[in-house]
Amino acid sequence: MPLGQRAEFHQRERRPQPASRPKSGFRADIQALRAIAVGMVVLGHVWPNKLTGGYVGVDVFFVISGFLITSHLSKEIFATGKLRLAAFYSRRIRRLLPAAFVVLVVSLIAAVMILPFSRWTDTAQQVLASALYAENWVLAANAVDYSASTESATVAQHYWSLSVEEQFYLLWPLLMVGLATAAVRLRARPRVIVAAGIAVAAAGSFALSAYLADAGRHEAYFYTQVRLWEFGVGAGLALMVNRLKFPPVAANVLALLGFGGLIASAVLYNAGTPFPGTAALLPVVATAMVIAGGTPGHFMWHSRVTSLPPVQFLGNISYSLYLWHWPLIVVGPFLIDAELHTPEKLILLAIAVPLAWATKVWVEDKGLKFRPKSRPAVKTVVAMVLGMAVIAAGCAGVSLGQQARVAEAEQIMLNQKTSICYGPRAMDHPAKCGDRFGPAFVSTMSEANAYHKTASECTDNLDILMAGDKRTTRFCDFSGGAPDAPTVWLVGDSHAQQWQAPLFDMAKKNKWLLKISFLGGCPPAAVTYAGFYASVADQGSVNNCRSWGQAVSEAVAADKPAYVFTSAFARRERVDDGSGRSQNEQYAEGFGKYWKAWTSAGSTVVVLADPPYNVDVRPADCPLLNVEDPARCAVDRSAAAPLDPMVYAAHANKDPRLKLVDLTDYFCDSGRCYSVVGGVVVYFDVNHLNVEFSRLLGPMIEARLG
Repeated sequence: MPLGQRAEFHQRERRPQPASRPKSGFRADIQALRAIAVGMVVLGHVWPNKLTGGYVGVDVFFVISGFLITSHLSKEIFATGKLRLAAFYSRRIRRLLPAAFVVLVVSLIAAVMILPFSRWTDTAQQVLASALYAENWVLAANAVDYSASTESATVAQHYWSLSVEEQFYLLWPLLMVGLATAAVRLRARPRVIVAAGIAVAAAGSFALSAYLADAGRHEAYFYTQVRLWEFGVGAGLALMVNRLKFPPVAANVLALLGFGGLIASAVLYNAGTPFPGTAALLPVVATAMVIAGGTPGHFMWHSRVTSLPPVQFLGNISYSLYLWHWPLIVVGPFLIDAELHTPEKLILLAIAVPLAWATKVWVEDKGLKFRPKSRPAVKTVVAMVLGMAVIAAGCAGVSLGQQARVAEAEQIMLNQKTSICYGPRAMDHPAKCGDRFGPAFVSTMSEANAYHKTASECTDNLDILMAGDKRTTRFCDFSGGAPDAPTVWLVGDSHAQQWQAPLFDMAKKNKWLLKISFLGGCPPAAVTYAGFYASVADQGSVNNCRSWGQAVSEAVAADKPAYVFTSAFARRERVDDGSGRSQNEQYAEGFGKYWKAWTSAGSTVVVLADPPYNVDVRPADCPLLNVEDPARCAVDRSAAAPLDPMVYAAHANKDPRLKLVDLTDYFCDSGRCYSVVGGVVVYFDVNHLNVEFSRLLGPMIEARLG
């Protein structure tokens, strides 16, 4: 800022200050807020079914960061008319990156040593994204990728919130300096212009947040722009700090109400709460109330608790505890080869706290003291870049390691192809196959086992039968150029997609022109989609499902294929037409309408019954935690294979062109259903088939076509 403008800046900022005493330096109430925030997050992750809204702890951190950073920046900007950006960024790097990088490196090593190799590449990608502070955008992209939405969490997933914070730290000083400079040029009071600019940015961010949450855009949870207003609330509070003159009683009541709001949001909110959106107002405003109540410097009633050494200690190590708790949760089950229950979770916490303390003392504090005598900012940035480069190199090596292990797994599976006891074939030969439910030849599921891989004969997704902006359809030409090749369709959700591998084999054998159309989470039926599991579908998803289903039904009927194969996860895709009828009745009518349209066109409709449940009845990682005895993952058939609305609809339908192919007996014996059959893991992820198991069922499907 030019000297003349700087002088004018100072003159405009000189004015009588309120008499209230702003509290400077350390604030025990903010440290207590950090303790509460990290406690919410950690307990919410360790006991997700107990503290269902623990995720609001992240919002508490955002408000605190907005308040503290803006307090620091505004003091320098309004006092000097400038901001030493290099010094600011250098301090942020030294404050945050050493501990973050140490935890990332240790977590990457632990993932390779402890986790299944199928998770190495995802872990490496997210560790690298976290080191570059872009993890929130990776998770946002995965949230809209249906096949990625069922992947297991990585050790670095929690870095999304740190990425949002770092992006805030990068942009916020530039915004404040820009607004202050504009104030001088406009001959306005800088504090007013800065406050107005922040208010506009926060209002726009909040409006976007509310809109996207209401629209059911789940990926928006990770967007920086929809979280900006939370920092903005803290920032606005920082700019008002000298004007907050609450009487002692009012200040105390305000703070206590704030603490109450935080507790309420953590207890009352859950995974189904549209968030952040307007729901985030409660924890954000509650945090602001606590900070505002403590600003005048009165004795605070809550300090009898919040100033206790354990509370202050937890707040002091909150950053490192946040960094360490999640990797421990992810690797813990694989370290002990068992699910974490209360005793193990308590041990995990007992490890996390001293580990966080050691990191605070030996990494955080040491990193903050790192200050080279010459060109400290430059050398700090160089150290950061070197750290990122080391992590990037490690991530590349880990990804290459997974590729080698995948190749080994593919060869092992190839060596077993002809055995009559391999996979579901074992169920047809109980006398010859001995232990049909023993250890798998390949226990770790990787991209070699992905159900959603397409054949080389398939086109890219076409611009037809769109569901909003989602492409759903491919044509796969196995005809070999035959002019009279039969046309066959496979339609449905991802539970229809998991059957595409055996149909590719059948198409190649019979020289079909196979057309496939899938929309994840959407049943191919004339029904009103209401949601997946307990979640409530947003109107956009409802409309996309309806329009796609109608378009597919009409396109298939017009094509008059020889066969239409279809399937769906109807057990968990809720429908509600407002009639009050049962799910079975609504589905029987809805499926029946589409099936009738197709059979009336001369097609044979083949309904592929959905496999038994997986994650609904057993831990997702059960086969990996019981490699030597996967039969421990077996569950009662009545629980794993309850009545399927789609099967109910097929039984109720008397159309002679309709065939039901129910292969449940290849997953279960008379009493129990299994996660490993004939040395093959049944499920690829939480609810989709391992492509190897699915492909091995191809002959059984073809035999039932008649």
